Amino acid sequence: MSNLLNPDAIFSNNEMSLSDIEIYGFDYDYTLVFYSKHLHTLIFNAARDLLINEHRYPAEIRKFEYDPNFAIRGLHYDVQRAVLMKIDAFHYIQLGTVYRGLSVVPDEEVIEMYEGSHVPLEQMSDFYGKSSHGNTMKQFMDIFSLPEMTLLSCVNEYFLKNNIDYEPVHLYKDVKDSIRDVHTKGIMYRAIEADIEKYICYPEQTRAVLAKLADHGKKMFLITNSPSSFVDKGMRYIVGKDWRDLFDVVIVQAEKPNFFNDKRRPFRKVNEKGVLLWDKIYKLQKGQIYKQGNLYEFLKLTGWRGSKVLYFGDHIYSDLADLTLKHGWRTGAIIPELRSELRIMNTEQYIQTMTWLQTLTGLLEQMQVHRDAESQLVLQEWKKERKEMREMTKGSFNTQFGSLFRTDQNPTYFLRRLSRFADIYMASLSCLLSYDVSHTFYPRRTPLQHELPAWSDRPPAARLPLLQEAQAK
Repeated sequence: MSNLLNPDAIFSNNEMSLSDIEIYGFDYDYTLVFYSKHLHTLIFNAARDLLINEHRYPAEIRKFEYDPNFAIRGLHYDVQRAVLMKIDAFHYIQLGTVYRGLSVVPDEEVIEMYEGSHVPLEQMSDFYGKSSHGNTMKQFMDIFSLPEMTLLSCVNEYFLKNNIDYEPVHLYKDVKDSIRDVHTKGIMYRAIEADIEKYICYPEQTRAVLAKLADHGKKMFLITNSPSSFVDKGMRYIVGKDWRDLFDVVIVQAEKPNFFNDKRRPFRKVNEKGVLLWDKIYKLQKGQIYKQGNLYEFLKLTGWRGSKVLYFGDHIYSDLADLTLKHGWRTGAIIPELRSELRIMNTEQYIQTMTWLQTLTGLLEQMQVHRDAESQLVLQEWKKERKEMREMTKGSFNTQFGSLFRTDQNPTYFLRRLSRFADIYMASLSCLLSYDVSHTFYPRRTPLQHELPAWSDRPPAARLPLLQEAQAK
């Protein structure tokens, strides 16, 4: 308990010094701006109503309301089987986290469905988490996907409970289109603009981060998929009417991740009234707003290349993957869930539970050599207790799906991608306020499995406290 984890810390996957960073880039939604819990309810309700009014779904689904405690980010959805699940870094399904509608699928049925609990590579989602080119899985990676997963599960639940025959692929597409339309038809943007104080949280923290970077002479830019007027109103609320003076380049409706790969789309200037101009762009000017474009043209016009650039975003694929793999930018992931998970991990109950779980695991490995009936009975009791404690630990984070970062014993597929594509990660941009602009982030040297002795190979003195604790229990 004397070494608690700091929820406001920045964590490093790769050594990086801020003294090398000259240029800071940002996504907008859930990076520069944080939204209240009301936004997901708004998206869920609007998409549900679009299903009813435009896709002719039964009006009875209007009885479903958004449950913020149902889903977590990073889950996979089997489009053809209509099941939602958590998968680990090795493509194994975490049994007990597979849901059809709002009900858990029994482990035996999951194993029969997938001929085990492993999902082959060709069935997994594609590079950007999408179900395309024969991939049957869709991975939900961004924070906006939480109401989408919940709506999918609710409509599935309605069809199942009412014995209505339906095509799961059509349902997935209709829900996806409805969620998309909440954005593209401006429903979400208009609602936020009409009551900005209700939906935008912690503006003073973003303001403080930008001011700190500006005071130290750092260049800054913004690349977002959101429209110009929406971003302008939000940034006026967060920073003030002169917010564009802080940014050297502002790009809206960038259509990431296509922005990072499509070399054909030129930039267009947006004037003060939001009108698109037809001028050819030879330079990206400070104080101006540009639409679309592509990263290759961006690099040509700015010269901002390589590891002197640090870009922050909340979507590991759309925001970060291409930048680190293809262009050598440093990347920072914004993971709001991190703060709440660390607070749970700091509780006395969680620490005691994990300590005893580790003890049980060590005892199981060490004592399995005893094959007599009495010893085997004890081992079975320990396995049962270990399973119960794992379920209790999962429920500490989310009753249905557990932690965003771990399955029972492995990292999640989400964490695997986070570790690959983000140099650093944190709960919010405000975490930067605790660090000097020349701070170096050093990743902890995590022991590899072969760098630790097996429980059975440890000297007796090291095992004794565990045995004494087991005997006392």
